[in-house]
Amino acid sequence: MTKKMTGFLPIQIQQGLQLDAEKALEIGQSQMGEYAFAEPFCHAVIDDFLPTDLAEQILQHFPVEKKAHDKIYQKGYGGQYKRQIMPADCDEFTRNLFGFFNSSSMLKFLEGITNIQGLLPDPYFAGGGFHEISTGGLLGIHADFRVNEGLQLIRRVNVLIYLNKDWQDTYGGKLELWDKTMQNKVKEVAPLFNRCVIFNTDADSYHGHPEPLTTPSDITRKSIALYYYTALPIANDTGESRHTNYVARPNDTAKNIADAKKLAKKRDRRAKKMFGQNEHWLSNVKQKIKKLF
Repeated sequence: MTKKMTGFLPIQIQQGLQLDAEKALEIGQSQMGEYAFAEPFCHAVIDDFLPTDLAEQILQHFPVEKKAHDKIYQKGYGGQYKRQIMPADCDEFTRNLFGFFNSSSMLKFLEGITNIQGLLPDPYFAGGGFHEISTGGLLGIHADFRVNEGLQLIRRVNVLIYLNKDWQDTYGGKLELWDKTMQNKVKEVAPLFNRCVIFNTDADSYHGHPEPLTTPSDITRKSIALYYYTALPIANDTGESRHTNYVARPNDTAKNIADAKKLAKKRDRRAKKMFGQNEHWLSNVKQKIKKLF
């Protein structure tokens, strides 16, 4: 039985979380203009991001007990009283949830809203997963790391989903967005339940929640943190084909031998065509990468 749930992303539960990738792309594209022209940098704040029932389930599955690979940050301005929980340590529901966040549907939605093509997820959730900040905790204003050294990918997009019901303004914990000069705080975002914040991970995307939380001791600031990447271009300076190479066996049928030769010729033609376009394409990509840094 399929359970339909309302939300900005019309996710369905059918043997796991389901969302049509093309529909996800359309939803993202509908927000592209507003996202691109947001200040102080490209971003969106989306309330009721997930279907309500799903958001409630996520909160119910938020780990209370310490997990094997928890990271606890006691770095003062660099992160205080902060707990990072890895999805792999969690229950089946949570592992499936983060699998959806790394799925093609989520990537298509993010490509649509950010207009960044070829986004990739991080299967290791470096810096990501569940985040929990306790009373007195904070995270100073910062621009995030730009390169995932382990995967050799460029970080492009941050996604934060808040899980705080009945959050009081007096608790603090607002996400602050600062301008590129670090002279003006342009926006504050309260970490309200089922609110999502998406923004480009640029060298000057300054953000954080630098004021210590004033929550009661039994209330923490809970969120999901997800990061997405793009790969560096792989140059083809020789014109060698990168397509599948079919070969016939020594004693194969005449038809199989003929088919293999035909596929080889097609492969060569495609390689020549792509190589002719490669220099212009590579030059444009290199210019885009330079702008990133």
